[in-house]
Formats: sequence, structure tokens, C-alpha cells
Amino acid sequence: MKNFKLNMLTVALIAAGASSAAVAQQNNDANAQATEDNIEVIAVTGYRGSLQKAQAIKMSESSVVEVLSAEDIGKLPDTSIAESLARLPGLAGERRNGRTSGLSVRGFNENYVGTSLNGRELLGMGDNRGVEYDLYPSEIVSTAVVYKTPDATITAQGIGGTIDLQTVRPLTAESTLTFNANFEQNGKSSGNPDFDNSGHRFSVNFVDKFIDDTLGVALVVSSMETPRQEQQFRGWGYANVNLDNPRRATDPVDVPAGTVVLGGHDSFTRSAMLERDSFAVIVEYQPTDKLTVNFDALYIDFVENDVRRGLEEGGAEWGTGAYTITGVENGLVTSGYYDGFHSVVRNDARRQEADLLTFGLNLEYELSDDWTAQLDMSSGEVEKTITDVESYSGVGRAGTDGRPLAARSWTMTPTGVVYSDHPTLPGVDYTDASLMRLAGPQAWGGALSPIDRFQGEPGFGPETAQDGFVNQPDFDETLDSVRLQFNGFVNWGIITGVETGVMYQERVKTKINNGAFLTAPSWPDDVAIPNPIGVADLSFIGIEGVTAYDSLGLYNSGYYIETDAALLENGRFGDTYSISEELTTLFAKFDMNTEVAGMMVQGNFGVQVVNAKQSGKGFSTTSNAQGFTVATPVSDSADYTDVLPSLNVSVEVADRQYVRTAVSKVISRPRMDNLRPNAQVTFQFNDSNILSEDPENSPWGGNAGNTQLKPLEANQFDLAYENYYHDNGFIAASFFFKDLKNWHRNETVLADFSDVYIPGYHQSSDATGNQPPATFLGGISQVTDGLQGFVRGYEFQASVPFEIVHEALYGFGVVASATFMDGKLDDGGRVPGLSEEVYTLTAYYEYKGFEFRISGTKRDEFLSETRGLSLSLTTVEDRGAELWDAQIGYDFSESNIDALDGLRVTFQVQNITDEPTLKTNGADVRQVTEYQSFGTNYMLGLNYTF
Repeated sequence: MKNFKLNMLTVALIAAGASSAAVAQQNNDANAQATEDNIEVIAVTGYRGSLQKAQAIKMSESSVVEVLSAEDIGKLPDTSIAESLARLPGLAGERRNGRTSGLSVRGFNENYVGTSLNGRELLGMGDNRGVEYDLYPSEIVSTAVVYKTPDATITAQGIGGTIDLQTVRPLTAESTLTFNANFEQNGKSSGNPDFDNSGHRFSVNFVDKFIDDTLGVALVVSSMETPRQEQQFRGWGYANVNLDNPRRATDPVDVPAGTVVLGGHDSFTRSAMLERDSFAVIVEYQPTDKLTVNFDALYIDFVENDVRRGLEEGGAEWGTGAYTITGVENGLVTSGYYDGFHSVVRNDARRQEADLLTFGLNLEYELSDDWTAQLDMSSGEVEKTITDVESYSGVGRAGTDGRPLAARSWTMTPTGVVYSDHPTLPGVDYTDASLMRLAGPQAWGGALSPIDRFQGEPGFGPETAQDGFVNQPDFDETLDSVRLQFNGFVNWGIITGVETGVMYQERVKTKINNGAFLTAPSWPDDVAIPNPIGVADLSFIGIEGVTAYDSLGLYNSGYYIETDAALLENGRFGDTYSISEELTTLFAKFDMNTEVAGMMVQGNFGVQVVNAKQSGKGFSTTSNAQGFTVATPVSDSADYTDVLPSLNVSVEVADRQYVRTAVSKVISRPRMDNLRPNAQVTFQFNDSNILSEDPENSPWGGNAGNTQLKPLEANQFDLAYENYYHDNGFIAASFFFKDLKNWHRNETVLADFSDVYIPGYHQSSDATGNQPPATFLGGISQVTDGLQGFVRGYEFQASVPFEIVHEALYGFGVVASATFMDGKLDDGGRVPGLSEEVYTLTAYYEYKGFEFRISGTKRDEFLSETRGLSLSLTTVEDRGAELWDAQIGYDFSESNIDALDGLRVTFQVQNITDEPTLKTNGADVRQVTEYQSFGTNYMLGLNYTF
């Protein structure tokens, strides 16, 4: 049997410490080969060095992969893992609140992408399984490998793919002590008086060997404060113009039937500060030639504070019928004026706190010359709490006579709406703190009607008692695993290696959905704003601003009267749950190595057998006759087994030219929130529903989770061509097809609600004789299995060093990719995260210590999620974005100035063009539902290595 010889570049990089799953297995052979061939280890540094390392690993893999390598210890090419990964072919980043946080792989967002740290599944800090990549310190990452096609040993699977973040291996890495300091400033001045627009990041990386190079230790300490500034318009939606309104006769323009108009808006100026402290330790110990011990631990303490100050206002139709239309274009009202609304001044604040601790221990023992055994154990936990305070103020409490109305003119723009003065009526100066009162200007507290303390005040019913709200969900998630694996070199014909083993994994996620209605202690009166701190700027929508105050401080001080929302809102218990998941995985992978028609063929085939036991505990909820929530504990469980075969084949059709193909069955485990067994009952107190015998028009309804859900499943095929024509250059093209065999959908299931019927409460109005419901049947919306569909795509990528054109261009180069995808679900729905077109481009110059590069990414529209009512996740359409960043730097190690040897200085500009995030009402880009502008970010970085 022929043993293949690694190319010289790959051998040298392996010896220098580059790593991946496949490369690590070949490490010993590579070092021996390097010695035998007298190959000098290449010292690769800088951006070109990172490209070379990534290319070597990509070339050595049997699977279809993309690779990201740090330039040096503790220094990725970008400021976060998310930004760097988003530049890889087939991947696309998603900005959330100004940061690239989410990632899509081949059209599937992070909820359908497996993520691991050193091969072990990684916990996220979000609501579901998806990892928020920007929250993990880039300083801990040496290499990231994106597996677009799996093999049987990859247990952290996802339909989109698997991202494996790998830390440094201290026994093979160079000893170093590196300090990083970055100073950051946002191009937008802070719109809020109590926040700054500057931040910093400091880190220390230490790697060394001890005890005759048998003990390697790597330590990373990182601390950061990073600001965000945001200007946000958020439209409520677009209402149909009421053509029967007498005001239509006064409109100076014709208003065709079907014309829509902006129904209202919440517009904010947002300021945020993210603080993250991280500590990582990696210990590699080789006490004998046969035993290797690896231990790694990661701790992250994450806090983000933000304020959102602005106005919430009803507009035409949904706020008032007293409006005049002055412009209409293709079915959309483009301008007009309305005569007034009691605007709600919002001083909202949010504090997110999360702690993550994860650690792993790996023992590898050489049983013989050909066989090794590995025992891997890991444990992780995430605790997360969000405190989100809404505080309402204005010109007086709802029900108070003589309050002035805010009359405005408006004009629709590509960024939403811009307001100006009403042609005849006065407005209200919301920056004048002497006018502002801490009280809800709108009677939006109807849910408080059962509460005794808010009864009996003439003119001020319970609906006037809501002066704010606090959402305070609490999350806790644990993940423990044990894995036993045997690896062997064999000579079974074309089969040259075997990896087989078993893994047990246990995961528990708990959510407690706390919340409370807030009432100022002055109710039913109102009171002046306590301790105003200045003005929040709203000039971006044509309004001067609003009075600013510290609502989170008021809440934390105990100022407000709190009414537990769990008494009144069924969704509090209805979205409180605990999900447990036990996975037992048997796996076997067989490596192939042969020669066919003079061409080298390698690859692997194998299978995973995964038994899942999942269970959920929660509450089913309804309301009693007094309007209070009735919660009943419920539970459910499921047990099933999946068989996941895989095949990867790589053929070297010519020197350094490969054709790769892969076939596999892949799964993504169900979303955690969909597995809750909870059910919530609703009842519409509307006579047309109550008296209808049609279950589709029934007053009864509800929604439920589904603990019986099976994993999302796809059969996938890949075909790729890769040509490594240069040590720092390659071209590649690939095709993939994912046949979605099981996808989850929202389905309405007919149910009998007679068990929750309350005579004398569930009845029609007095006008229709207080009749009972004509039917007790109704629909429950539930997530179910069974939907099918497909996603397919083409990926093209190239890395071109310009020295191949002419030696005078040495140091110049370009890395580019283009991805084209399409796909759909059988019900006409779309896959979350899929953009039809994604482009990336990086042009660079690096020579004698000087470095410059500019990078851009562009993606089309895609389905995303945002936080809606009660911080729940709701689906929205993101219009995509085109983002450009640039960096210039100098490495003084090339300067021949001894005193500056080891110092590198960089200056980065992120979001050069101040690209906004745009969400719209369907495909009409004029119907803006959300517009966010974040400003350009500037960073000065100092890196010193001893």
C-alpha cells in the first residue's frame, strides 16, 4: 500500500504548530518526514502567514472545509471571531445591534450550525443552541475549521455545517509572551448623555514549556469594553387608509383604494457598552512517550448595558383618524400631517449579564505502535439574566384633562420617516424637563384590571396604572459529555485507519420568564421626572430629542410599584420551561488511502448511531373568570434513534489539484424553545367569534410547544474542485445540494377547549344575550415535524498572490469568494439565514513589516430574528448589507530598531461607509419597519511580543 507524502509546505507548517483534526493525526509522521527530508521549519507570520497556514490545513483535509488561522498567537485577522469567520466562502455574518454576532453557513443561521471548542460542543449565550460568536474572545483561537461536509467522528453536527474553534497546542507552539492593547472610538457621538463612545481591549497571551518540554502551558487573559451607538427607526406597520373617513375629502391628492400608510413608530437613540472579561488556560502534559494529557478551561464574564431613549407614537389610522394626506406614490402614503397624539416618551434600559465556564480533559494513551485510546471528558455551564426596563413618561397621565397633543407633519424616506412641524398646530417640546411627568400617557394597562389596588379611583381605571414594564428572563444551561475513542492504523486493503468509539452527552436548559408591570408611586397622580440627566438626541428623525433619565436606576432602587406579570400574562408561565436531553452516540470512521489510474485517492466513510432521550417540563396556562392566570404543570418526553452515514472522497487528479466529493445524512437538533411542553389558551371576547359555529372562526385558540419534535434532517451531496497552484494561492469551485427531509413548521391543530370553559365568563356580550360559545373547538398553533424542501448552491473562491504576475508585485494579493444559493420549503417558506448571493473580498499588501488591507462583505436579504413583545424572538426580513473595513499597520521587527523589536502597531476602520441595517414589510423596500445606523468604528492597536 502506497503511503502518501505530504507537500513540503504542509509538513513545515505542521512542525511549526498549525493544527486541525486531520493535521493533528498526521503530526508525528510529519515531524519524522521533516527530519528525514531535512526541511527547515518555515516561520510564517502576518496576514500572508495566516493565509498559508489556512491553505495548508484546507489542502490536507479529506472533507470540504474552510479554514481560518490566527496571524500570530492571540491575533486573528479581525477584531472578533465572528468578523473573521464571516469572510470565509459560504459563510455570511449578521449584525445585531451593530456587532457581527450571528453567522450563516451555506444558508443556515447559527441555530442550524454545530459549534465546538477543540472538538467538543460549545455552549452559546443566546436563547437557543446557536452561538453568539462575537462574545468569545478571539485571543483564545489559534485555528478555526468550518466543516461543510461531516465525517463520522464529528458529533457537534448541524445541517449548515460545523465550526470547530481550536486553541493553541502549547507543546508544539513557540514560547511567547504577548501583550495586546486596542483603543476604540465610534464615529457617532453618543446620543445619550450618560454613555461614552470610546472603549478598549487588553489581553495577555503566554505560552511556554517546562520539565524538559514535557509540560506545555498556555494562558490567556482578556478584558474589553466596546461601545455601540445606534440611531433606530422602527415602524409599527402599514395600515390601510380608511377611505370612508371624512378627512379624505380634504386631501389635496387622490388616494386610491388599497393605499397604505405608516401606522406608528418607536424611534430611539441607543447607546451601549459591552464589558467582557475572559480567562483561558490550556495545559498539555506528556509524562511518557505513551501518555498525553490535555486540559483546557474557559471562563467568560459578560455584561452589556444599553439605553434606548426616544418616542413611541401612534400615527395615521392606528393613532388617530385626524390626518391629511399630501403625497401618495404607488400605493404608499409618502407625506402628510396629523393633528395630534399623546406621545409616550420612552427611557428604556437593558442589562444583560452572563457567565460561562467550560473545561475539558483529554487523555490519550498509546496502546501499541498502531493503536491509541482516548478518553475525553468535558463540562460547561452558562447562566444568563436579562433585565429590560421600559419606562413611560410624557405630558401627563392618561385621563388627565388639558394635556397638549403632539401635532406633526411627516415624510417617508429610504430610512423610515422624518418629522417636521404641523402646518397650523403647535407641537410639544419633549426636551423641556419641566413639562415631563413620570406617568403613562396612554391607557395601555388593561391587563391590570383584576388588581384590587388600582380600583376605585374616579376617572383613572386600572388601564391608566401602567407606567412601565420590566422583562427579566433567567436562563441556565449545562452541557456534560464523556467520550471514549480508539484510533488505529490498519492495513485492510484500501482502509488504512480506523476511529471508533462512544460518546454520552447530557444537556439541560432552563428558562424562567419573569416580568412585572411598573407603576409610579404617585398613581393616580403623576410626578415630575426624578433626577433628569439631560437630553437624548432624536434629530435623525427631525425631532430635537426627549428628556433623559436613569430608568434602570429607578427600578433597582425600588421606586416603582411592581405587579407580577405571571399573575396576569399567560405567556409568563407559558414560556417558562426546563428541557433535558441525553444523547448516546456510537461512531466508526474508516480512512481510505489508495491509487487509481495513477491518481492518489484518500477519504473516509463511516456512520453515527445517535440515540436521543429528550424531556420537557413546563406549564399549560389559561385565565380564570377574574382575569388571573391559571398554570398547570405539564411534562412530556420522547426517545428515538438516528443513523447518520457519511462518505468523503478526495482525488488528486493532478499535482496539487483535488476533486472532492461527499455524501452524508446530517441533522440539527430541535430548537430548545420549541421543545417545551407548554400550551397557552386564548379566548377572543368578540361576538362574531363567540357565536360562530365554524372552528376556523372560533373564539378559542392557543399555542404550544412540542417535546416530540425530531431533529431537522437533510441528505446532502457535495462536489468540489481545488487547485493549489502556489504556496499562498489557490482557486476552488464547489456545488452542494441539501435535500431537507424533515423541517419544522408552525401548524394549526384542531383542539377541544371544553375543559377550560368557564360558564358566565366565556360568553357573548350583553347585546347578544350573554350566550355561551357556539363551539368548543379551536386551533392551537404548534411546531411540528414533516416539512420538506431543499437548499443548493455554488461557491467560487480564489486566493491570488500578485507576485505570480510579476516579482515587483511581491506582497500584493487578493482573496475573494462568491456564493450563489437558492432554496425553499414545500409550504413556500424560507430557510432562516439564506441569502441568495454572498460576496467577500480582501485586497492586501504586506512587505517588510508594512501591511495594508481592505475587506468587504455583501449579502442579499434573508430571514432573521429580533426581540419583540416580552423579549420573545420574532421573525423579520433583513435586507442584507455591504460592509467595508480597512487596516493599516507596521511590524517594527522589520525595522532593525532593536528597542522596538516585537512591537506591531495597527489602525483599523470598521464599517467605513456606515452601512445601515434595514428591515422591511415584505418585499416593498419603501415600507421600512426598522432602520438602524451604527456609525464607523476606529481602532488603534498595539501588539508587543517578547
